[in-house]
Order: sequence, then C-alpha cells, then structure tokens
Amino acid sequence: NVKIKFRESFRPFAPIVLREHVHEWFAMRKGQDSPYMLLVAPVLESRRLAPAEQDSQRFGIDLLKVNRSTIPSVTHVDYSARVQTVDPERHPRLHRLMSCFHEKTGCPVMVNTSFNIRGEPIVCTPQEAYRSFLATDMDALVLEDCILLKEEQPRVSKEEVDKYLGQFALD
Repeated sequence: NVKIKFRESFRPFAPIVLREHVHEWFAMRKGQDSPYMLLVAPVLESRRLAPAEQDSQRFGIDLLKVNRSTIPSVTHVDYSARVQTVDPERHPRLHRLMSCFHEKTGCPVMVNTSFNIRGEPIVCTPQEAYRSFLATDMDALVLEDCILLKEEQPRVSKEEVDKYLGQFALD
C-alpha cells in the first residue's frame, strides 16, 4: 500500500482464489462463486495466526501490525476478506496462472488490487502501466507475455517521478 499505491497501510488488499479451493481458505461453501468481489467471508480458523490475546494488548493502528493469517495482506483486522473466485470459464488465462502458482507454492490465493496509485485513474494502456511502474517501488511488471524487471529499466529521475505523481491527489 505505502510503497506502490501510496495509500494508507490499514487498507487490506482483496484475495483472488481458485474457485475449487475457496472452501479451504474462507468460510464459504465448496465451489461457491464470488466472481465480482461482492462477498465478504471470514478467513478459516485453520489459516489464522494471531492469538486473540495479542490483539487485546494493541490499540489503534498497532492492531494492523499483527499477521492475522497465512495470507496476511488480504486478511482484515476482523479476519474477514472480500473474496473473488477465479474459474476456468470466466478467466481461463488467470486460472491457469493461479493453478501453476498453487502447484509451486501450495497456495491457491493471490492478491487482487486495481492497477493505479492513489488519486490516479486505473491504468488502461501499456504506456500508462509502464509509467506507473517506473514511478513506484514495484519490482516487476507483466504485460501479456512480457516481464519487465525494474532493475533492467532506464533510471527515472526523482524530479520526473515527482512531476508525474504531482498530477494526482496524494495527500
């Protein structure tokens, strides 16, 4: 949030999960559909990490510093998540990618967020994606079958980044 989207750290991301595994991570029925992030569901107890007594010793923003589950960036402070399921009918390419990720990591869940920084409209073109990529602390950008690594890109001056970011309401 802070390094890439320039937004408040308390905002959790949303999970995308392979529909066939949704019930293994969230309190949802086996194969339950949520293709548009309209359902909020608790992360399963078996995936949670933070004991309740740890929360009672923290207040305010410090509550966010607790990893609540094995998928911390998508777990809200109340252990809920705004779930989007991915199925091979609606999203065949993303489903294949996530299936490969699941095979390699054992986790069928990925982070889902819009591609924009705070105040910026969502990127719509490869040029906008590249410009946003260069202005943030993203390590890599994937466009179709092309992977761009930040370390291999031309350096952009702080002045250029500040001018670009200055177009958007970042305060």
